[in-house]
Amino acid sequence: MSTVPPGDGGNQPPTPPPPPPAGPPPASPPPPAPPPAPPAYGQQPGGYGSQSTPRTNGLAIASLVLGIAQIFLCIIGGILALVFGYISRRQIDESGGTQGGRGMAIAGIILGWIGIGLGIAYIVVIIIAVIVSDDSNSRSALIQHALSAA
Repeated sequence: MSTVPPGDGGNQPPTPPPPPPAGPPPASPPPPAPPPAPPAYGQQPGGYGSQSTPRTNGLAIASLVLGIAQIFLCIIGGILALVFGYISRRQIDESGGTQGGRGMAIAGIILGWIGIGLGIAYIVVIIIAVIVSDDSNSRSALIQHALSAA
């Protein structure tokens, strides 16, 4: 006896295999993480990856200001600009990157040397003018004029 249904004649195509079972559903993105808590009272924010800018050396600022102000302070401002500039540059180099302002210190040093050079040239010009003048009254007037201008 045959298991083929009557009228089919055995020419029916085989049935396709069943589809594979569905796997787990696609993974959904995890929920967003909550924002970090603010720092406790009195604590500075920061942590891994935070960078703070180096503090500017106060003597470097003073050196630059005195280098600029030596126009009014004459040679004294230039000398102080040099002293503060060299001290601050050394402190900045020894700080290991925690202090900034090296450019200001160098600018103060340069302005200090320029001011001292101009001050010395001014003194030399006055001395030459006093020596060249032949009248004693004009010498005293020239000296008084030069001192009042400085």
